[in-house]
Amino acid sequence: MKPCTVEAIIFDFGGVLAEEGFRNGLFAIARRNGLEPESFARTGFELVYDVGYVLGRADERTFWRALRERTRISDPDSTLRYDILSHFRLRPWMLDLVRELKQNGMCLAILSDQTNWLDELDGRDDFFRWFDHVFNSYHQGKSKKEISLFKDVLSYIGVHAGQALFVDDHESHIKRAEAIGLNTILYLDRERFEADLALFCPHLIYQGP
Repeated sequence: MKPCTVEAIIFDFGGVLAEEGFRNGLFAIARRNGLEPESFARTGFELVYDVGYVLGRADERTFWRALRERTRISDPDSTLRYDILSHFRLRPWMLDLVRELKQNGMCLAILSDQTNWLDELDGRDDFFRWFDHVFNSYHQGKSKKEISLFKDVLSYIGVHAGQALFVDDHESHIKRAEAIGLNTILYLDRERFEADLALFCPHLIYQGP
């Protein structure tokens, strides 16, 4: 018996499988430069889309140059990328859950609005191996701001929307997924996530520490 009532579970990366490294890294950069963190982070999120980096249409250097021009920070690229990558920390309990789901025959995927950093993080932490599919906006050329990306993912996996569960920490992404019939969980914290997941996976063996 499969542990869940859906055929596939699609996880966001930053903010779900791992700590939100981009946001937390931008906060660290802002604090070091004496800037207001929330405002600085909003600028960073806007620019990573605006310059095309998150869609693979620009490189990392272009993004950092645009961020320096907009905010007047002066840190070199190497320092800035360390700030971001070092704040992406996989959640051990979430990986334990993923391994349990995988061992019980679930189809698992990552769907992330990420850059080539996601590939680098896998090189560091070796987590792609637990997933059947990895969809990264940098390689897909589309982001979760586009409903068509969700349709593409379902088509590639080979399941109908009602057969899949999507987990993300951004309400706007959740609403787009729901618009095409995907089951969803808005990730807020571990306790609520595990309670929500139990509705779809009542036979799950895993019980985290």
